[in-house]
Amino acid sequence: MSTTAENVQDNPQMDAWLEKKLDEMLPKKLAEIETSKTPSMSIIATKGTLDWAYPPFILASTAAALGWDVEVFFTFYGLLLLKKNLDAEVSPLGNPAMPMKMPFGPKWFQDFDWPMPNLLMAGVPGFEKVATGLMKKTFKNKGVATVEELRGLCLEAEVKMVACQMTVDVFGFDASEFIPEVTDFVGATSFLPVAQKSDVCLFI
Repeated sequence: MSTTAENVQDNPQMDAWLEKKLDEMLPKKLAEIETSKTPSMSIIATKGTLDWAYPPFILASTAAALGWDVEVFFTFYGLLLLKKNLDAEVSPLGNPAMPMKMPFGPKWFQDFDWPMPNLLMAGVPGFEKVATGLMKKTFKNKGVATVEELRGLCLEAEVKMVACQMTVDVFGFDASEFIPEVTDFVGATSFLPVAQKSDVCLFI
């Protein structure tokens, strides 16, 4: 028996045959594994204003609808997007790229970009409330879902929403202030391994 085993091990023809078969089968097998793999995406959400609330929820809900595994890590001001009372506002101050559009009137009036100097935005009481109202009205006119609706879509699609424990502690929040679907309060050391293994990782 040992002689036969030694002959098989020392048979160069057998080695060549095995190598050829592996070269033929391995790429196909790897392609099958890659095809059957569920894509994954990790998002780090750091901002809590109305305009910055849309990107993480739109991307997360879209990826989940495509069948991806999605996890969103809410940290710093992004943590506000997990609160039960979601009252995100937008501030045009210091945001020169933001056009001020009017969601009413004739089309030419709505299409006009209104230049708003920083001095005006900083000096007029309640200007942020006005800007927030105009943006929400514009989104509604265009058929865009609200942030609350998008967050609900994410939850229905089983997007995992994770809160940054350090931010919770720094800002003095309590777990009861957040939506009940948020059960994980972790630090960066817990999230980074998830992000490392994700096919797509975004910082917003």
